[in-house]
Amino acid sequence: MTDLPTEMTYIRATGDGGPEVLVPAKGPLPTPGDGEALIEVVAAGVNRPDVMQRLGMYPPPPGAPETLGMEASGRVAALGAGVEGLKVGDEVCALFGGGGYAEYVTAPAATCLPVPKGVSLIDAAGIPETFFTVWTNVFERAGLKEGQSFLVHGGTSGIGTTAIQLAVARGATVYATAGGPEKVAFCEKLGAARGIDYRTEDFQAVLKEATGAKGVNVILDMIGGDYTAKNIKSLSVEGVLVQIAFMQGPKVQIDLTPIMLKRLTVTGSTLRPRTVAQKGAIADALKREVWPLIEAGKAKPIVHATFPLEKAADAHRLMEQSSHMGKILLTTGKA
Repeated sequence: MTDLPTEMTYIRATGDGGPEVLVPAKGPLPTPGDGEALIEVVAAGVNRPDVMQRLGMYPPPPGAPETLGMEASGRVAALGAGVEGLKVGDEVCALFGGGGYAEYVTAPAATCLPVPKGVSLIDAAGIPETFFTVWTNVFERAGLKEGQSFLVHGGTSGIGTTAIQLAVARGATVYATAGGPEKVAFCEKLGAARGIDYRTEDFQAVLKEATGAKGVNVILDMIGGDYTAKNIKSLSVEGVLVQIAFMQGPKVQIDLTPIMLKRLTVTGSTLRPRTVAQKGAIADALKREVWPLIEAGKAKPIVHATFPLEKAADAHRLMEQSSHMGKILLTTGKA
């Protein structure tokens, strides 16, 4: 690391609170540990969990940096001991526990993936968090298969745009909820058979009509609250509900009888606390199963907006407005 600068710009949170607590600061470069790579960041993804962490509601896992940011793209600048399959200068996108809102970040080598052909180095920052999340929940946990039907809530979010594309590319019929005609049309442009405007339509009623009252095979939900009972009623026999967040709250009172009558599975997961080995296994599956889809033009990171790293507060304001369609990225100017 002797040829690298001794300090970098990063985004510091001055405390828990609104976007204004995110300010640029100077600090030392992190040092890659065993099995880690130091990445010179070109772009970093902004995600809903970053907002929750800024508010003091989602602390980083033990050992992770306090600095926000769970994904980035860039070039390998240095390697820790025992790293194989990477070399200095490689262009990668990576998933990690924290520290992405910075000019340099360390990441486990196991969760560093080559930038797919046809994807810019900046746009690649929008891949890791959503593609890891969608793959492990929709295809591994829920087992969505070709010919099945799938509903994703929040269809224009980073998770939603990824889920629509991957499900369509793998042969599923996709339904997606979104707020407003523009967002509904965007979901359908990505391949959804039917976008559902949750502001004016009841998704349960729409799915009942669209599926001939059979219901859908898999639902990916990050809303919770009163969506939960409607999700369960909207599933087909042997259907699977996968919960990955609770934007309307985790506490609900519902009739669980349909779970028995339709032999349903209700499951969920989190990604950030998983071990490096577990995340590495997901990375291997993505490279094998999803990278060919991206390189064939069947899926891509959908980027709504980019902000300079120093404008992280503005990026968070946009995230909180929920008007975006796709990913929000921070850039360091090193592309």
